[in-house]
Amino acid sequence: MQLLVAYQSDPAGSNMASFISKDMTKESDVYHGKNFDLVIIETPVISADWLEEKYHYDGFVFLSKHASESGTLALTCHNTGNFADAHFGGNPRQVAIPHPHLQKSYMQHLSKKLDSFSKFEITIEATHHGPTALSKPTLFIEIGTTQKEWNDKKLCENVARIVVDEMSKRPKKHDVAICFGGTHYPKKFNKELIEGDLALGTVMPKHALDNLDKDLFSHIVKRNKEAKFALVDWSGLGKNKQKIMDLTKATDLELIKV
Repeated sequence: MQLLVAYQSDPAGSNMASFISKDMTKESDVYHGKNFDLVIIETPVISADWLEEKYHYDGFVFLSKHASESGTLALTCHNTGNFADAHFGGNPRQVAIPHPHLQKSYMQHLSKKLDSFSKFEITIEATHHGPTALSKPTLFIEIGTTQKEWNDKKLCENVARIVVDEMSKRPKKHDVAICFGGTHYPKKFNKELIEGDLALGTVMPKHALDNLDKDLFSHIVKRNKEAKFALVDWSGLGKNKQKIMDLTKATDLELIKV
């Protein structure tokens, strides 16, 4: 069973959690459902590496606000991890175990509801921030980008309904790829996720590739046990093309250029 997690002081996360919890039974601090449970915690979700000390589940899905300097309205979803220092939760140079099949199913569902979210960009983000240390799959589902959207209960409820629907079924399995290159909002990988055949694990953007070495690459591969492919934004690798090719050749991953 999966656990939904929201931070009580995060307006978007708490609005989604409040709506979802209406149909659940509360026991102590856990809301129990037929297909998943829910907790609302007192500390930020990006620092929730401690969760397994108290809650034992098969995976963790975090409900959160999304903020960006551009102010672009967006509904986002991403796996978590740090490729260098841990400025926003988690541990340095550690990535979480991704949740590729749920992510793909959720994003495809969102994309089919464009009429309901016509003002929003629907996109994954590159892997970033914590938590990173959990031993089970981890996924962030976010609503952005300003206080107006975070406090829009109707919007939060519409997203929450999709979350409930996706959490209530077993997502279809797909071949999984680890992604390298591109920007923080990786358009090529996003297109593959929504329209293509692959599910995506860790997404390491171009700006982080200078931090990639054998140790970090090996760690990423180990955390992405299902991965069969290395999906690379070939024009978005910069000076690191050869490094990615060499590291991939030392594994069983098949390299695919997009």
